[in-house]
Amino acid sequence: MHDAPTHAVESSPGTAADGTEPLAAGLKQRHLTMLGLGGVIGAGLFVGSGAGIAVAGPGIVLSYLIAGALAMLVMRMLGEMSAAMPASGAFSVHAERALGRWAGFSVGWLYWFLLVVVLAVEATGAAQIANGWVPAVPQWGWVLIFMIVFTVANLAAVKNFGEFEFWFATLKVTAIVLFLALSLLAVFGVLPDTEPVGLANLTGHGGFLPHGWSGVVSGVLAVVFAFGGLEVVTIAAAESDDPARAVGRAVRSAVWRILFFYVGSMLVIVTLLPWSSMQPGKSPYVAVLDSLGVPGAGQIMNIVVFVALLSALNANLYGSSRMIFSLAERGEAPRALLKVSGGASPRSGGAGSAGGVPRRAVLASVAFGFVSVLLNLKWPDSVFLYMLNAVGAVLLFVWGLIAVSQLRLRPRIAREAPEKLTLRMWGFPYLTWASLVAMGGVLILMLTDDAARPQLLWSAGATGLVLLVAGVRALRERRGRR
Repeated sequence: MHDAPTHAVESSPGTAADGTEPLAAGLKQRHLTMLGLGGVIGAGLFVGSGAGIAVAGPGIVLSYLIAGALAMLVMRMLGEMSAAMPASGAFSVHAERALGRWAGFSVGWLYWFLLVVVLAVEATGAAQIANGWVPAVPQWGWVLIFMIVFTVANLAAVKNFGEFEFWFATLKVTAIVLFLALSLLAVFGVLPDTEPVGLANLTGHGGFLPHGWSGVVSGVLAVVFAFGGLEVVTIAAAESDDPARAVGRAVRSAVWRILFFYVGSMLVIVTLLPWSSMQPGKSPYVAVLDSLGVPGAGQIMNIVVFVALLSALNANLYGSSRMIFSLAERGEAPRALLKVSGGASPRSGGAGSAGGVPRRAVLASVAFGFVSVLLNLKWPDSVFLYMLNAVGAVLLFVWGLIAVSQLRLRPRIAREAPEKLTLRMWGFPYLTWASLVAMGGVLILMLTDDAARPQLLWSAGATGLVLLVAGVRALRERRGRR
């Protein structure tokens, strides 16, 4: 396994020879800001939060605070490194610089696998909703339509991806803001036919912590993975006009607002309704809107969830294509994937070397994603379930390597190019170490939880397999040099 490069702040692996990204700089600051805001506002919040409330009660507010704080710290670390060394491979590039090629290879391929598998869940979920609206089109037909539309959008130009995500995120953020505003009016009894609810639902029905702190901890386990997706904003920043400035602004604006949306939503939900009335798999947002007499609450939330799923599908296709392109640039994936639109390979110095869209990388990602969709439609309880379990805890592996990379790279950057530290991690290195301890705690929780244990074990197996491949490749390279 290669030693990490000596210099932390020269042109990163995954950049052109002159230190610039070979991909087109088509994303604007508004695209990145809304991507950061909307990237994690998905079905996991609108529907999946019901499971968290069921196990933690009103204490779910604390669960989201803890999980959100961990996500914020990880994004701050990633933002610090990406602002100093922007690259389309983001944390995969950082891991390679900090720990060696084995780390960049492992985290890059695992993250790519995570995105293309989850893509199948999102495509299938969106198709189920659309099939309910238009039964004449079969579910597989809707999947095909979605895959074609977003493939074409991602093949055409990066600004198309940015525009899709901008408007998707705008709709999701607007929906949550309106939900919060309406719910707060109901909490204070301002809406017609409502009275101030007070604290009855927070302190009754077993109290604020009906299942004690163990319920809060279980709630963390239920909601922490809902924060996955924020990482894509640092990948996208490499395709903006000013990557260092863009990623800094996107990270700063996103983390606090997302925490506000998540924690704020949970607080008004458990204030307005008894937590015991929540059912896992049922949207607590629909329950609140129904209780307020909002007509068509279920269909309204169906539309929001539909948009959230399409947004995540689009973002995952983009993120997976850029990750595998970055791996190809560093010799960790087939070099044929280096072809960009507008000319030759970026490494060949041809006409297309200055920018473009990595079309082969997009097609490779969507092809595997489409296979995943077919497996999900045909064998959702067998083959695809194993694949989904295999990526269940990969996000924690990615976050862990982000933290370790930041511990290694921060002193180098501070020593060699302190002016590049435009976005600094809070309380370094103490909060970085605290984040690693927290991630270890979540892994221990998964190991002791009957429902989460299979995900952890399958994910550990997938991670071990990728690490084994990385080790074999490193040994072969050493023998070749000898």
